[in-house]
Amino acid sequence: MTTGYVLILAILVLGGVIATVGDRIGMRVGKARLTLFNLRPRQTATVISILTGGVVSGTTLALLFAVSDQLRTGVFELETLQADLKQARQDLQATQSAKTGVEDELATAIRDQIRARQRLRNINESLQTAVERQAMTQSQLNQTQKQLQSVSQQAQRLRSEISSLQSERKDLLARQAAVRAQIAERDQEIAQRDQALAQRNQEIVQRDQEIAQRDQAIAQRETRLQKLQDQQAYLEQQIEQLDREFLGLRQGSVAIGRNEPLVARLVQVQESVQATAIVRRLLQEANWVALQNIDPSTEEPNQQIIRITNADVEQLTNRISDGQEYIVRFLSAANYVVGEPCVIQREEPCIEVFANATLNRRIYEQGEQLAEATLETANPSDQELISRLQLLIAATQFRGSQDGVIDNRVQIAEGRSDAVLQFLKQVQTVDGSVVMRAIAAEPIFSIGPIRMELVATQQDQILFSTIVPTAAPPSAPEDAATE
Repeated sequence: MTTGYVLILAILVLGGVIATVGDRIGMRVGKARLTLFNLRPRQTATVISILTGGVVSGTTLALLFAVSDQLRTGVFELETLQADLKQARQDLQATQSAKTGVEDELATAIRDQIRARQRLRNINESLQTAVERQAMTQSQLNQTQKQLQSVSQQAQRLRSEISSLQSERKDLLARQAAVRAQIAERDQEIAQRDQALAQRNQEIVQRDQEIAQRDQAIAQRETRLQKLQDQQAYLEQQIEQLDREFLGLRQGSVAIGRNEPLVARLVQVQESVQATAIVRRLLQEANWVALQNIDPSTEEPNQQIIRITNADVEQLTNRISDGQEYIVRFLSAANYVVGEPCVIQREEPCIEVFANATLNRRIYEQGEQLAEATLETANPSDQELISRLQLLIAATQFRGSQDGVIDNRVQIAEGRSDAVLQFLKQVQTVDGSVVMRAIAAEPIFSIGPIRMELVATQQDQILFSTIVPTAAPPSAPEDAATE
Protein backbone atom coordinates (compact mmCIF):
# COMPACT_ATOMS: atom_id res chain seq x y z
CA MET A 1 0.00 0.00 0.00
CA THR A 2 2.93 2.38 0.79
CA THR A 3 4.48 1.59 -2.60
CA GLY A 4 1.27 2.67 -4.32
CA TYR A 5 1.24 5.96 -2.46
CA VAL A 6 4.89 6.60 -3.35
CA LEU A 7 4.19 5.70 -6.95
CA ILE A 8 1.26 8.10 -7.14
CA LEU A 9 3.30 10.86 -5.51
CA ALA A 10 6.17 10.24 -7.92
CA ILE A 11 3.78 10.38 -10.89
CA LEU A 12 2.32 13.67 -9.66
CA VAL A 13 5.76 15.19 -9.10
CA LEU A 14 7.11 13.89 -12.42
CA GLY A 15 4.03 15.16 -14.25
CA GLY A 16 4.45 18.59 -12.66
CA VAL A 17 8.13 18.71 -13.56
CA ILE A 18 7.60 17.57 -17.15
CA ALA A 19 4.74 20.02 -17.56
CA THR A 20 6.89 22.83 -16.25
CA VAL A 21 9.75 21.86 -18.56
CA GLY A 22 7.37 21.59 -21.52
CA ASP A 23 5.91 25.00 -20.70
CA ARG A 24 9.41 26.50 -20.51
CA ILE A 25 10.39 24.93 -23.81
CA GLY A 26 7.16 26.19 -25.39
CA MET A 27 7.85 29.70 -24.12
CA ARG A 28 11.44 29.58 -25.36
CA VAL A 29 10.33 28.34 -28.70
CA GLY A 30 7.65 31.00 -28.86
CA LYS A 31 10.03 33.78 -27.96
CA ALA A 32 12.66 32.55 -30.35
CA ARG A 33 10.02 32.30 -33.03
CA LEU A 34 11.36 28.98 -34.17
CA THR A 35 9.68 27.09 -36.95
CA LEU A 36 9.51 23.40 -37.68
CA PHE A 37 8.41 21.84 -40.90
CA ASN A 38 7.64 25.28 -42.30
CA LEU A 39 5.06 25.96 -39.61
CA ARG A 40 4.33 29.27 -37.98
CA PRO A 41 5.98 29.98 -34.66
CA ARG A 42 2.63 29.75 -32.78
CA GLN A 43 1.86 26.45 -34.46
CA THR A 44 5.37 25.24 -33.73
CA ALA A 45 4.87 26.17 -30.04
CA THR A 46 1.61 24.22 -30.05
CA VAL A 47 3.26 21.15 -31.55
CA ILE A 48 6.02 21.38 -28.94
CA SER A 49 3.37 21.54 -26.15
CA ILE A 50 1.60 18.46 -27.63
CA LEU A 51 4.84 16.57 -27.82
CA THR A 52 5.64 17.59 -24.27
CA GLY A 53 2.22 16.33 -23.07
CA GLY A 54 2.75 13.04 -24.95
CA VAL A 55 6.14 12.69 -23.36
CA VAL A 56 4.49 13.31 -19.96
CA SER A 57 1.86 10.63 -20.59
CA GLY A 58 4.29 8.19 -22.09
CA THR A 59 6.74 8.71 -19.30
CA THR A 60 3.97 8.19 -16.74
CA LEU A 61 2.76 4.96 -18.38
CA ALA A 62 6.30 3.73 -18.87
CA LEU A 63 7.01 4.40 -15.25
CA LEU A 64 3.81 2.64 -14.09
CA PHE A 65 4.38 -0.37 -16.33
CA ALA A 66 8.03 -0.52 -15.28
CA VAL A 67 7.22 -0.34 -11.60
CA SER A 68 3.94 -2.49 -11.38
CA ASP A 69 3.86 -5.95 -12.93
CA GLN A 70 0.24 -6.37 -11.75
CA LEU A 71 -0.80 -3.22 -13.62
CA ARG A 72 0.71 -4.59 -16.83
CA THR A 73 -1.15 -7.88 -16.26
CA GLY A 74 -4.39 -6.07 -15.44
CA VAL A 75 -4.24 -3.85 -18.52
CA PHE A 76 -3.18 -6.38 -21.12
CA GLU A 77 -4.78 -9.59 -19.69
CA LEU A 78 -7.93 -8.20 -18.02
CA GLU A 79 -10.41 -9.61 -20.56
CA THR A 80 -8.81 -13.05 -20.33
CA LEU A 81 -9.00 -12.95 -16.55
CA GLN A 82 -12.66 -11.84 -16.65
CA ALA A 83 -13.53 -14.68 -19.05
CA ASP A 84 -11.77 -17.15 -16.76
CA LEU A 85 -13.65 -15.76 -13.76
CA LYS A 86 -16.96 -16.02 -15.61
CA GLN A 87 -16.23 -19.63 -16.58
CA ALA A 88 -15.18 -20.38 -13.01
CA ARG A 89 -18.44 -18.94 -11.68
CA GLN A 90 -20.50 -20.98 -14.15
CA ASP A 91 -18.61 -24.10 -13.14
CA LEU A 92 -19.19 -23.25 -9.48
CA GLN A 93 -22.92 -22.73 -10.12
CA ALA A 94 -23.13 -26.06 -11.94
CA THR A 95 -21.21 -27.66 -9.08
CA GLN A 96 -23.66 -26.12 -6.59
CA SER A 97 -26.67 -27.41 -8.57
CA ALA A 98 -25.10 -30.84 -8.78
CA LYS A 99 -24.33 -30.67 -5.07
CA THR A 100 -27.95 -29.75 -4.25
CA GLY A 101 -29.28 -32.63 -6.34
CA VAL A 102 -26.83 -35.04 -4.80
CA GLU A 103 -27.76 -33.84 -1.30
CA ASP A 104 -31.50 -34.34 -2.02
CA GLU A 105 -30.93 -37.82 -3.42
CA LEU A 106 -28.63 -38.67 -0.55
CA ALA A 107 -31.23 -37.39 1.97
CA THR A 108 -33.92 -39.56 0.32
CA ALA A 109 -31.58 -42.54 0.37
CA ILE A 110 -30.84 -41.89 4.05
CA ARG A 111 -34.58 -41.90 4.96
CA ASP A 112 -35.36 -45.02 2.95
CA GLN A 113 -32.27 -47.18 3.52
CA ILE A 114 -30.78 -47.56 6.97
CA ARG A 115 -27.82 -49.62 5.95
CA ALA A 116 -26.71 -47.03 3.29
CA ARG A 117 -26.31 -44.29 5.90
CA GLN A 118 -22.60 -44.81 6.38
CA ARG A 119 -21.77 -44.49 2.70
CA LEU A 120 -24.08 -41.53 2.29
CA ARG A 121 -22.45 -39.97 5.35
CA ASN A 122 -19.10 -40.34 3.61
CA ILE A 123 -20.54 -38.72 0.51
CA ASN A 124 -21.95 -35.92 2.65
CA GLU A 125 -18.53 -35.45 4.18
CA SER A 126 -17.03 -35.26 0.69
CA LEU A 127 -19.73 -32.79 -0.27
CA GLN A 128 -18.98 -30.81 2.87
CA THR A 129 -15.33 -30.73 1.88
CA ALA A 130 -16.34 -29.56 -1.59
CA VAL A 131 -18.57 -26.91 -0.04
CA GLU A 132 -15.73 -25.77 2.17
CA ARG A 133 -13.42 -25.66 -0.82
CA GLN A 134 -16.09 -23.80 -2.74
CA ALA A 135 -16.43 -21.32 0.10
CA MET A 136 -12.69 -20.92 0.17
CA THR A 137 -12.65 -20.46 -3.62
CA GLN A 138 -15.50 -17.96 -3.39
CA SER A 139 -13.61 -16.07 -0.73
CA GLN A 140 -10.54 -16.10 -2.92
CA LEU A 141 -12.58 -14.91 -5.88
CA ASN A 142 -13.99 -12.06 -3.81
CA GLN A 143 -10.51 -11.20 -2.69
CA THR A 144 -9.38 -11.34 -6.34
CA GLN A 145 -12.10 -8.93 -7.34
CA LYS A 146 -11.04 -6.49 -4.65
CA GLN A 147 -7.35 -6.91 -5.12
CA LEU A 148 -6.09 -6.97 -8.71
CA GLN A 149 -2.59 -7.75 -7.50
CA SER A 150 -3.22 -11.54 -7.19
CA VAL A 151 -5.67 -12.01 -10.08
CA SER A 152 -3.47 -14.22 -12.21
CA GLN A 153 -2.28 -16.50 -9.44
CA GLN A 154 -5.77 -16.85 -7.96
CA ALA A 155 -7.25 -17.56 -11.42
CA GLN A 156 -4.72 -20.34 -11.93
CA ARG A 157 -5.52 -21.68 -8.49
CA LEU A 158 -9.22 -21.52 -9.25
CA ARG A 159 -8.72 -23.49 -12.45
CA SER A 160 -6.88 -26.19 -10.58
CA GLU A 161 -9.49 -26.27 -7.81
CA ILE A 162 -12.34 -26.32 -10.33
CA SER A 163 -10.64 -29.20 -12.11
CA SER A 164 -10.34 -30.95 -8.77
CA LEU A 165 -14.02 -30.24 -8.00
CA GLN A 166 -15.04 -31.61 -11.38
CA SER A 167 -13.06 -34.78 -10.78
CA GLU A 168 -14.62 -35.02 -7.32
CA ARG A 169 -18.05 -34.44 -8.85
CA LYS A 170 -17.46 -37.30 -11.28
CA ASP A 171 -16.39 -39.43 -8.38
CA LEU A 172 -19.52 -38.44 -6.41
CA LEU A 173 -21.74 -39.23 -9.41
CA ALA A 174 -20.11 -42.65 -9.69
CA ARG A 175 -20.65 -43.22 -5.99
CA GLN A 176 -24.22 -41.99 -6.31
CA ALA A 177 -24.89 -44.50 -9.12
CA ALA A 178 -23.45 -47.28 -6.96
CA VAL A 179 -25.56 -46.16 -4.01
CA ARG A 180 -28.70 -46.06 -6.18
CA ALA A 181 -28.02 -49.60 -7.36
CA GLN A 182 -27.63 -50.71 -3.77
CA ILE A 183 -30.78 -48.80 -2.83
CA ALA A 184 -32.71 -50.56 -5.61
CA GLU A 185 -31.55 -53.93 -4.31
CA ARG A 186 -32.41 -52.86 -0.79
CA ASP A 187 -35.86 -51.65 -1.95
CA GLN A 188 -36.54 -55.06 -3.46
CA GLU A 189 -35.53 -56.73 -0.19
CA ILE A 190 -37.69 -54.29 1.76
CA ALA A 191 -40.63 -54.97 -0.58
CA GLN A 192 -40.28 -58.68 0.10
CA ARG A 193 -40.06 -58.01 3.82
CA ASP A 194 -43.08 -55.70 3.62
CA GLN A 195 -45.05 -58.47 1.93
CA ALA A 196 -44.05 -60.89 4.67
CA LEU A 197 -44.95 -58.26 7.29
CA ALA A 198 -48.33 -57.74 5.61
CA GLN A 199 -49.05 -61.45 5.86
CA ARG A 200 -47.99 -61.41 9.51
CA ASN A 201 -50.15 -58.35 10.14
CA GLN A 202 -53.10 -60.14 8.54
CA GLU A 203 -52.51 -63.11 10.82
CA ILE A 204 -52.25 -60.74 13.79
CA VAL A 205 -55.53 -59.06 12.76
CA GLN A 206 -57.23 -62.45 12.57
CA ARG A 207 -55.86 -63.35 15.99
CA ASP A 208 -57.01 -59.97 17.34
CA GLN A 209 -60.48 -60.65 15.95
CA GLU A 210 -60.51 -64.08 17.59
CA ILE A 211 -59.32 -62.50 20.85
CA ALA A 212 -62.02 -59.81 20.52
CA GLN A 213 -64.66 -62.48 19.97
CA ARG A 214 -63.39 -64.39 22.97
CA ASP A 215 -63.36 -61.19 25.03
CA GLN A 216 -66.92 -60.49 23.90
CA ALA A 217 -67.96 -64.02 24.83
CA ILE A 218 -66.22 -63.63 28.20
CA ALA A 219 -67.95 -60.26 28.71
CA GLN A 220 -71.31 -61.83 27.86
CA ARG A 221 -70.63 -64.67 30.27
CA GLU A 222 -69.58 -62.20 32.95
CA THR A 223 -72.74 -60.19 32.31
CA ARG A 224 -74.81 -63.35 32.47
CA LEU A 225 -72.97 -64.40 35.63
CA GLN A 226 -73.64 -60.97 37.15
CA LYS A 227 -77.33 -61.28 36.25
CA LEU A 228 -77.43 -64.76 37.74
CA GLN A 229 -75.73 -63.47 40.87
CA ASP A 230 -78.24 -60.62 41.07
CA GLN A 231 -81.08 -63.09 40.55
CA GLN A 232 -79.58 -65.35 43.19
CA ALA A 233 -79.39 -62.47 45.65
CA TYR A 234 -82.96 -61.48 44.81
CA LEU A 235 -84.14 -65.09 45.18
CA GLU A 236 -82.32 -65.38 48.49
CA GLN A 237 -84.16 -62.29 49.70
CA GLN A 238 -87.42 -63.73 48.41
CA ILE A 239 -86.65 -67.05 50.14
CA GLU A 240 -86.02 -65.24 53.41
CA GLN A 241 -89.24 -63.31 52.98
CA LEU A 242 -91.11 -66.51 52.04
CA ASP A 243 -89.64 -68.25 55.07
CA ARG A 244 -90.97 -65.48 57.27
CA GLU A 245 -94.32 -65.64 55.48
CA PHE A 246 -94.40 -69.45 55.72
CA LEU A 247 -93.64 -69.21 59.40
CA GLY A 248 -96.49 -66.76 59.70
CA LEU A 249 -98.76 -69.10 57.74
CA ARG A 250 -97.87 -72.01 59.97
CA GLN A 251 -98.59 -69.92 63.01
CA GLY A 252 -101.84 -68.76 61.42
CA SER A 253 -100.97 -65.07 61.85
CA VAL A 254 -100.94 -63.77 58.24
CA ALA A 255 -102.75 -60.44 58.21
CA ILE A 256 -102.32 -59.47 54.56
CA GLY A 257 -101.64 -61.98 51.77
CA ARG A 258 -99.55 -61.40 48.68
CA ASN A 259 -101.53 -59.66 45.87
CA GLU A 260 -104.41 -59.12 48.29
CA PRO A 261 -106.28 -55.91 47.42
CA LEU A 262 -106.35 -53.47 50.31
CA VAL A 263 -108.85 -51.22 48.55
CA ALA A 264 -110.60 -51.29 45.20
CA ARG A 265 -112.81 -48.51 43.83
CA LEU A 266 -114.48 -47.63 40.55
CA VAL A 267 -113.49 -44.06 39.64
CA GLN A 268 -114.09 -41.72 36.73
CA VAL A 269 -112.33 -38.34 36.68
CA GLN A 270 -111.79 -35.65 34.05
CA GLU A 271 -108.71 -33.79 35.30
CA SER A 272 -105.45 -34.52 37.06
CA VAL A 273 -106.27 -32.43 40.16
CA GLN A 274 -109.32 -34.53 40.90
CA ALA A 275 -107.38 -37.70 40.12
CA THR A 276 -104.66 -36.70 42.59
CA ALA A 277 -107.21 -36.17 45.35
CA ILE A 278 -108.89 -39.52 44.65
CA VAL A 279 -105.57 -41.39 44.63
CA ARG A 280 -104.56 -39.73 47.92
CA ARG A 281 -107.89 -40.71 49.51
CA LEU A 282 -107.55 -44.32 48.29
CA LEU A 283 -104.01 -44.48 49.68
CA GLN A 284 -105.33 -43.35 53.05
CA GLU A 285 -108.02 -46.04 52.94
CA ALA A 286 -105.46 -48.69 51.95
CA ASN A 287 -103.16 -47.54 54.77
CA TRP A 288 -106.02 -47.77 57.29
CA VAL A 289 -107.04 -51.26 56.09
CA ALA A 290 -103.46 -52.51 56.34
CA LEU A 291 -103.01 -50.95 59.78
CA GLN A 292 -106.25 -52.54 61.09
CA ASN A 293 -105.21 -55.97 59.80
CA ILE A 294 -101.66 -55.86 61.16
CA ASP A 295 -102.23 -53.95 64.42
CA PRO A 296 -105.94 -53.97 65.35
CA SER A 297 -105.21 -52.37 68.71
CA THR A 298 -103.45 -49.34 67.27
CA GLU A 299 -104.15 -45.98 68.82
CA GLU A 300 -102.65 -43.96 65.98
CA PRO A 301 -105.03 -44.12 63.02
CA ASN A 302 -102.86 -41.72 61.03
CA GLN A 303 -99.69 -43.85 61.23
CA GLN A 304 -98.20 -44.28 57.76
CA ILE A 305 -97.22 -47.91 57.14
CA ILE A 306 -97.67 -48.53 53.40
CA ARG A 307 -94.94 -47.61 50.93
CA ILE A 308 -95.30 -46.85 47.23
CA THR A 309 -93.03 -44.91 44.87
CA ASN A 310 -93.94 -41.43 43.68
CA ALA A 311 -93.42 -42.60 40.10
CA ASP A 312 -96.14 -45.26 40.51
CA VAL A 313 -98.50 -42.70 42.03
CA GLU A 314 -97.84 -40.19 39.24
CA GLN A 315 -98.27 -42.87 36.59
CA LEU A 316 -101.57 -43.96 38.17
CA THR A 317 -102.78 -40.34 38.32
CA ASN A 318 -101.98 -39.74 34.66
CA ARG A 319 -103.64 -42.98 33.62
CA ILE A 320 -107.02 -42.35 35.25
CA SER A 321 -107.25 -38.67 34.16
CA ASP A 322 -108.73 -39.36 30.69
CA GLY A 323 -112.41 -39.41 31.73
CA GLN A 324 -112.93 -43.18 31.42
CA GLU A 325 -114.08 -45.57 34.14
CA TYR A 326 -111.16 -47.29 35.89
CA ILE A 327 -111.01 -49.86 38.64
CA VAL A 328 -108.26 -48.61 40.93
CA ARG A 329 -106.75 -51.11 43.34
CA PHE A 330 -103.90 -51.04 45.78
CA LEU A 331 -102.53 -54.55 46.36
CA SER A 332 -100.04 -55.95 48.83
CA ALA A 333 -96.66 -56.86 47.31
CA ALA A 334 -95.96 -59.60 49.90
CA ASN A 335 -97.41 -61.49 52.84
CA TYR A 336 -97.42 -59.63 56.15
CA VAL A 337 -98.19 -61.11 59.57
CA VAL A 338 -100.10 -59.72 62.47
CA GLY A 339 -97.80 -57.62 64.61
CA GLU A 340 -95.28 -56.91 61.81
CA PRO A 341 -92.21 -55.56 63.71
CA CYS A 342 -91.68 -52.50 61.55
CA VAL A 343 -95.31 -51.48 62.15
CA ILE A 344 -95.37 -52.20 65.87
CA GLN A 345 -92.05 -50.38 66.43
CA ARG A 346 -93.21 -47.32 64.49
CA GLU A 347 -90.37 -47.56 61.96
CA GLU A 348 -90.34 -46.26 58.40
CA PRO A 349 -93.25 -47.44 56.19
CA CYS A 350 -92.50 -51.07 55.29
CA ILE A 351 -95.71 -52.47 53.79
CA GLU A 352 -94.97 -52.57 50.08
CA VAL A 353 -98.00 -51.98 47.87
CA PHE A 354 -98.46 -51.46 44.16
CA ALA A 355 -101.21 -49.79 42.19
CA ASN A 356 -103.33 -51.27 39.44
CA ALA A 357 -105.75 -49.38 37.22
CA THR A 358 -107.93 -51.39 34.85
CA LEU A 359 -110.53 -50.07 32.46
CA ASN A 360 -114.03 -51.04 33.55
CA ARG A 361 -114.88 -52.66 30.25
CA ARG A 362 -117.82 -54.90 29.49
CA ILE A 363 -116.72 -58.53 29.81
CA TYR A 364 -119.98 -60.42 29.20
CA GLU A 365 -123.23 -59.45 27.60
CA GLN A 366 -126.58 -60.21 29.17
CA GLY A 367 -127.64 -63.79 28.43
CA GLU A 368 -124.10 -64.92 27.51
CA GLN A 369 -123.21 -68.41 28.73
CA LEU A 370 -120.47 -68.42 31.36
CA ALA A 371 -120.03 -72.11 32.20
CA GLU A 372 -121.84 -75.44 32.22
CA ALA A 373 -121.90 -78.71 34.20
CA THR A 374 -123.46 -81.99 33.13
CA LEU A 375 -125.37 -84.46 35.33
CA GLU A 376 -125.05 -87.87 33.69
CA THR A 377 -127.32 -89.82 36.07
CA ALA A 378 -131.05 -89.36 36.48
CA ASN A 379 -132.43 -88.36 39.86
CA PRO A 380 -129.04 -87.38 41.35
CA SER A 381 -128.55 -87.24 45.10
CA ASP A 382 -128.37 -83.99 47.00
CA GLN A 383 -124.62 -84.40 47.51
CA GLU A 384 -123.99 -84.99 43.83
CA LEU A 385 -126.25 -82.13 42.86
CA ILE A 386 -124.52 -79.70 45.25
CA SER A 387 -121.13 -80.89 44.01
CA ARG A 388 -122.09 -80.15 40.40
CA LEU A 389 -123.47 -76.75 41.38
CA GLN A 390 -120.22 -75.92 43.20
CA LEU A 391 -118.27 -77.06 40.13
CA LEU A 392 -120.40 -74.79 37.95
CA ILE A 393 -119.80 -71.84 40.31
CA ALA A 394 -116.04 -72.56 40.43
CA ALA A 395 -115.84 -72.77 36.64
CA THR A 396 -117.70 -69.47 36.37
CA GLN A 397 -115.33 -67.78 38.82
CA PHE A 398 -112.28 -69.20 37.06
CA ARG A 399 -113.46 -67.98 33.68
CA GLY A 400 -114.30 -64.58 35.13
CA SER A 401 -110.79 -64.28 36.60
CA GLN A 402 -109.25 -65.34 33.31
CA ASP A 403 -111.34 -62.81 31.36
CA GLY A 404 -110.48 -59.90 33.67
CA VAL A 405 -113.33 -59.74 36.23
CA ILE A 406 -111.77 -58.34 39.38
CA ASP A 407 -114.53 -59.07 41.87
CA ASN A 408 -115.40 -62.63 40.84
CA ARG A 409 -117.95 -63.23 43.57
CA VAL A 410 -120.95 -65.10 42.20
CA GLN A 411 -124.49 -63.99 42.83
CA ILE A 412 -127.21 -66.43 41.62
CA ALA A 413 -130.75 -65.33 40.85
CA GLU A 414 -130.18 -61.93 42.49
CA GLY A 415 -129.61 -63.70 45.83
CA ARG A 416 -132.98 -65.50 45.85
CA SER A 417 -132.16 -68.79 47.60
CA ASP A 418 -135.68 -70.14 47.15
CA ALA A 419 -135.32 -69.85 43.39
CA VAL A 420 -132.05 -71.81 43.52
CA LEU A 421 -133.58 -74.55 45.69
CA GLN A 422 -136.57 -74.81 43.39
CA PHE A 423 -134.20 -75.14 40.42
CA LEU A 424 -132.24 -77.95 42.08
CA LYS A 425 -135.42 -79.87 42.97
CA GLN A 426 -136.56 -79.63 39.38
CA VAL A 427 -133.21 -80.98 38.19
CA GLN A 428 -133.65 -84.05 40.42
CA THR A 429 -136.96 -84.85 38.76
CA VAL A 430 -135.65 -84.91 35.19
CA ASP A 431 -135.06 -88.28 33.58
CA GLY A 432 -131.74 -88.65 31.78
CA SER A 433 -128.73 -86.37 31.71
CA VAL A 434 -129.18 -82.67 32.31
CA VAL A 435 -126.86 -79.78 31.44
CA MET A 436 -126.81 -76.95 33.96
CA ARG A 437 -125.68 -73.68 32.40
CA ALA A 438 -124.62 -70.40 34.06
CA ILE A 439 -126.02 -67.42 32.11
CA ALA A 440 -125.13 -63.75 32.67
CA ALA A 441 -128.15 -62.13 34.31
CA GLU A 442 -127.01 -58.66 33.15
CA PRO A 443 -123.98 -57.13 31.41
CA ILE A 444 -120.93 -57.96 33.54
CA PHE A 445 -118.08 -55.41 33.73
CA SER A 446 -114.53 -55.69 35.00
CA ILE A 447 -115.52 -54.39 38.41
CA GLY A 448 -117.82 -57.40 38.97
CA PRO A 449 -119.47 -59.13 40.71
CA ILE A 450 -120.74 -61.98 38.53
CA ARG A 451 -124.52 -62.00 38.56
CA MET A 452 -125.91 -65.05 36.83
CA GLU A 453 -128.96 -67.21 36.32
CA LEU A 454 -129.18 -71.00 36.15
CA VAL A 455 -130.67 -72.71 33.11
CA ALA A 456 -131.28 -76.46 32.72
CA THR A 457 -131.21 -77.90 29.19
CA GLN A 458 -131.64 -81.32 27.71
CA GLN A 459 -130.69 -81.98 24.11
CA ASP A 460 -130.27 -78.24 23.64
CA GLN A 461 -133.80 -77.57 24.80
CA ILE A 462 -134.47 -75.28 27.79
CA LEU A 463 -136.32 -77.11 30.52
CA PHE A 464 -136.47 -74.50 33.27
CA SER A 465 -134.37 -71.72 34.87
CA THR A 466 -134.06 -69.36 37.83
CA ILE A 467 -135.18 -66.42 35.71
CA VAL A 468 -138.18 -64.62 37.11
CA PRO A 469 -141.29 -65.75 35.14
CA THR A 470 -142.43 -62.18 34.54
CA ALA A 471 -139.15 -61.34 32.73
CA ALA A 472 -138.71 -62.15 29.06
CA PRO A 473 -136.96 -65.45 28.52
CA PRO A 474 -133.33 -65.04 27.57
CA SER A 475 -132.64 -65.44 23.89
CA ALA A 476 -129.02 -66.45 24.29
CA PRO A 477 -129.12 -69.90 25.98
CA GLU A 478 -129.94 -71.80 22.82
CA ASP A 479 -127.23 -69.95 20.96
CA ALA A 480 -124.86 -70.44 23.87
CA ALA A 481 -125.65 -74.16 23.96
CA THR A 482 -124.73 -74.50 20.33
CA GLU A 483 -121.30 -72.95 20.83
